[in-house]
This record gives sequence, structure tokens and C-alpha cells, in this order.
Amino acid sequence: MYRALYRVWRPQRFDEIVGQQMITQTLKNAIMTHQTSHAYLFTGPRGTGKTSAAKIFAKAINCHHLVDGEPCNECETCTAITKGQLNDVIEIDAASNNGVEEIRDIRDKAKYAPTQADYKVYIIDEVHMLSTGAFNALLKTLEEPPANVIFILATTEPHKIPLTIISRTQRFDFRRITAKDSYDRMVYILNEKDVTYDEKALRVIAAAAEGGMRDALSILDQVISFGDNTVTLDDALMVTGSVTKQLLANYVSEVTDHDTKPALETMRQILQEGKDANRFIEDLISYTRDVLLYQQAPEMVDSVAMGEDDQQFEAFAKQIDAEVLYQMVKTLNDIQQQMRFTTHPDVYLEVLTVKLAQLDGQAAVQPVAAATVNPEDPTVHKLAQQVEQLQSEVKTLRSQGGSVTKPAPAKPRSSNGPVVKKVNVSQIYPILGAATKNDLIKVRDVWTDLMNILSVTQRALMHVAQPVAASSEGVVVAFDYAFVYQKAIDDQTLIDALGNGLDRLMGQAPKIVCVPKEQWPQIRKDYLATHQPGGATSEQQAPAKEPVVEEAKNMFGDLVEVQPD
Repeated sequence: MYRALYRVWRPQRFDEIVGQQMITQTLKNAIMTHQTSHAYLFTGPRGTGKTSAAKIFAKAINCHHLVDGEPCNECETCTAITKGQLNDVIEIDAASNNGVEEIRDIRDKAKYAPTQADYKVYIIDEVHMLSTGAFNALLKTLEEPPANVIFILATTEPHKIPLTIISRTQRFDFRRITAKDSYDRMVYILNEKDVTYDEKALRVIAAAAEGGMRDALSILDQVISFGDNTVTLDDALMVTGSVTKQLLANYVSEVTDHDTKPALETMRQILQEGKDANRFIEDLISYTRDVLLYQQAPEMVDSVAMGEDDQQFEAFAKQIDAEVLYQMVKTLNDIQQQMRFTTHPDVYLEVLTVKLAQLDGQAAVQPVAAATVNPEDPTVHKLAQQVEQLQSEVKTLRSQGGSVTKPAPAKPRSSNGPVVKKVNVSQIYPILGAATKNDLIKVRDVWTDLMNILSVTQRALMHVAQPVAASSEGVVVAFDYAFVYQKAIDDQTLIDALGNGLDRLMGQAPKIVCVPKEQWPQIRKDYLATHQPGGATSEQQAPAKEPVVEEAKNMFGDLVEVQPD
């Protein structure tokens, strides 16, 4: 039966544990000098060697043929522990044995001396899953440990363990395994298995593993199976869902050149190839980071980060403004946070593409050289005379009891972003006057089909818009973002496409009126205040409450929220 790579190549010696040299050396020295503790706490991310180190420690502490603190892996005790057949080494999964009774059972059995080995070793994995009562039961054993008993607690979430437990153990924090260490380990394994591989493919796998050696070997196992016992870059990209450097370079180049349509097409190509949206964002952040690093310290960016076309990467890094890269990273991070809770990541990627294509670095302010003034210049001489004359007049006014009024300081101009065109309510009010709930429902029913009719660029804009009111004469469309609203009202082709699409789907071509979503509630409120049912104005006596509510519901449907006074 085939066994997974991470099981076959599980470390059997301290020296085989990847990326944890400080921890393994400390444990070996403790064993050789007979200064072992009664309890250890191994913490760290998944796949970093915690459980493997615990089992190797159990072998080493019980092996009679140690070599520099390493178990021999040949004696009867080592072999039995490796096979999981030694009764004195007990491995417990706290996720499924987290009750008080299980820990009490351990406490009772720990009193008995080991039967086959020198030490009885309890390895409790995922110890943070124990209940409060179970921790309390374990605490008593750790306070007064029996002789020849060692507890090794392993967890990925040490913050969930009571401090009273942590303080009674020796804690070792396993760190994430670097991509280089993962790469070296995979190279060793593939050479031993005599499997052909592409170095770039292994680097992609190492990056996708995110510091977990077990994850790296699991991905490598998939790639080997997918590629018929070979490891290629294309197969690694396919299995991990990563994006090629060339596609990333094309996408970033297009958005920085403000080519929205080609960028959207590239993004759609990436998604159609089955790439993961979140992985795409991660790859974009990494690529942007590599460009920033290359601008400051080129030697820190290797050829793998640049991709196959080093010259394209270098040329792009030289021409792009660092300020644009900072804005890109911030925008990518914001979108990444928002995508955590969505079931439609493609929508966010399209909005992201439009946003990135509109970024522009702040132009550096160049200092203006001071002009050289020639005191002999007639103009300068004339200005000096005028200044002296003004000073003389000011003195005269003051001597006569007058006062000089200082001019009021000019108010600074607001520059809080682009100016959004004011909404023309004269186009909205007629639609609201004839708006009904049924008309709005009809528009919403065909809205998805309408989006499919639009072009890629138009669909990207309309993904953040929705109809909020409708009549037989027109439709009011609200946009989530003001800058997208601004872009939409300036795009007559988009407005025409919406009207023509509704004409095809509904048999009528209503007028399309756009509003920013943040202004829509106030527009609706103003309309209700000035246009009462029956043609009454706000200066006339307001009608009864119920007709107003009913009229509002007819116009706006489910958007109306009735609250008590």
C-alpha cells in the first residue's frame, strides 16, 4: 500500500528535523547531560516538527546506544517506539480525549513504573483542546510528577493553555520553516526517490506551504501524482493554484498603465484557469513586495521572484513609482480583508482591478531654485520705493490714531478627494412620482441577465450597483462607491447599454438615472417630505400616517423601514 511522502520521510533523528536546530540541539544536550525535565511544551504552527520531536525525544531518552544524543533507531526499544508498539510511550489526541476522566486515567496510570523502557513518556497532542477540569486534573500531576515519567505537551495555540500549566513546563517554540529549508528537504527526498524535478516548481511549492514541512510534502505528493512521477513548474502552479510570474507581470503592468479593460481580461483569464482568488491576492502582494525590494536592494530578490523574463521585471521596477506600489499594497490588503466573508470573490477582484487602474503616485515636489535678484534692476528699485512709501503712510495713519486692519486669512481649499457631480434630483423625482414596487421587482428580476449582456469593463462597474427605485418611465440605480458613480455617469455608452439591455429584456427602454448610495436615503427622504400623496406639498397639512407609509412602500418596496415615533 502506498504511503504518503510525509509519513515515509518523517524524521527519525533530531538532525532530520528541518529548521529547528536550536531546539534539537538543546534537547540532545539535555539528554546527554541527564538534565531532562519532567514536562515539556512544544508550540508552533502545524507541520513544523512538534510531534516528530516528541517521538524522537522518547526514543532518545530510552535508547541505550545513544550517539551524540541521537537514538540508534536499531535497538528493540527504538524500533518499538517507531512502530508505535511500546506500551510505555503513550500518544494521546486531546481533541478527542479532552475530558476529566481521561486525564484522571492518565494520572492514575502514571504512578506505575514503566514496564519495558526506562521512562514512561506521555505525548499529549493538541493539548489546548482539554477542558478546564481536565487542565486542573493535569496540573496536580505536573506539580508532583512521579519518578521516571515525562510529559510532552504539543499545541498550535499556546495562548489557550492556562499559565499554571505553562509555568510548570519547559517551553520550546517551533518556528515556521523557511522556504529555503523546505526546498532543500524536497530536493533531498526527490534525489533519493530518483524523481526528475524543476527547481522553480519546488520553490513554488515551498512558498505555498507557508512554513509547514508536512504541507510542502503533501503538495509535492500531489504534484508527483499529477505529473506522472515528474515535478514541473506548470504542474506545481496548477496544484497550488498559484499564478505564473508572467501573468502577474502582465496584470500589474496593465493596471499601472491604467489599461482597465486588458487588466480585467487578464484577471478573468486567471480565474478561468481555476486559480484561487485569495491565492491571486497573495501572489500580487508578494510580487509588489518583490518590486519594492528590488528598487531598494536588488540583491535581495532572486531570479525566481522575477520570473522567466528578468529584463521585464527590472524595467518595470525602474519605471514604477514607489508611491504607487505603497498604494497597491494597501488596496490589496483592504480587499483581502473584505474577501474573507464573501461568496463572490470575482466581484471584489473586478472592483480591485478598477481601483488599481485608477491609482496614481503623488508627484514629488521639486524645490524651486531661488531667483537671482539684481539690486541695480530698475524694476527692483521702483518696487523698493513703493514699499518705503507704503511704510511711511502706515506710520502716518498710526500717529493719527488710525488702525490697520489685517486682511482675513484665506480659507484653505478642501482637497479631500475628487469632486463628485451633484445629483440632479429633477430627473429622479418624476421617476419616484410614478414608482411602484412591481416595477422595481421586474427590474431586479432581469438585473442578472442585464449584467451578462454588458461588456467586461461595464460589468465591472455595475457589480457595485443595484436598482433602488423603478417606474415605467425610468430606473434609479445606486452605486456603492462615489468614484464608480462618477465614472458611470460620464460613460454615456454604459447608460445606453443599460437602456438597450432593459429594452431587450422587458420590452421597454426606461431612463437610467444614477445616484451614489450614500446620498440615496437623503434624496428619498427629501422627496417624501415635499411630495405627499394626492399632490399636497410640505406647506399643506400632512395627511394621516398610514397613507404615507403605503405610498412609500409602493414606490420603494422592501427598502422602506417603518419605525415607531
